[in-house]
Amino acid sequence: MSKTLLGKVALVAGGSRGLGAAIAQALADQGADVAISYVSSQEKAAAVVELLKAKGVRAIAIQADQGNPAAAEPLISTVVEAFGKLDILVNNAAVAWQGKTIDDPQIDNAAMDQQWMINTMGVIANIRAASKVLSEGGRIISIGSGLGTRIAFRGTTDYAASKAAVVGYSKGAARDLGGRKITVNVVQAGLMDTDMAAGSKGMLPPIIMDSHAIPRFAELSEVAAAVVFLAGPDAGFITGTVIDVNGGFTA
Repeated sequence: MSKTLLGKVALVAGGSRGLGAAIAQALADQGADVAISYVSSQEKAAAVVELLKAKGVRAIAIQADQGNPAAAEPLISTVVEAFGKLDILVNNAAVAWQGKTIDDPQIDNAAMDQQWMINTMGVIANIRAASKVLSEGGRIISIGSGLGTRIAFRGTTDYAASKAAVVGYSKGAARDLGGRKITVNVVQAGLMDTDMAAGSKGMLPPIIMDSHAIPRFAELSEVAAAVVFLAGPDAGFITGTVIDVNGGFTA
């Protein structure tokens, strides 16, 4: 089989575990050299790098805190210094702090503000920095959430809004960068068996699972496959849009 991303360089922000690690490996399977970023899990990041190298591609891990937008420029610069270019940016790093309504006196407003910094401002900073160096025909793909489109239950306001903001920014960036044939899209993932949902599989209230047309957790490979498609040569005319991989949650 031909490797559709052979010769491409990808950065997966938040690629040391869970969905990010699955995306990094799926990109490497198609021949891309891959850089991943991580905040604190250096051992997990190193393990992912070894898995990527075993696939015959170049790979590095870079420590960068997406909650600090100033980290974006050095992150992108390090990738370009290591590999000579950047073709694909995948914004995967995020947090999900939910459960309390905005009028709950116990809500942690500082945590909500930090969630905005990681989920929204960090993504925006990465896109801004990458846009300056991306190759013509490059790809920007951000991992969103079905909650960015549909609020099916209470207690998700700030998280949902942080993801909806990424959709709006991506649509604008698609317009700005279209002249360079750079595509900008969002993959809105559903429930996945990752650290973010640790311990919740099989224990969620019926209202959550019943809101899905296919009431199950997504396989990481299913979401990663959508990212690989958008990163590949067959998606050059898809930009400024959202692909839902969430079992019909947004149907």
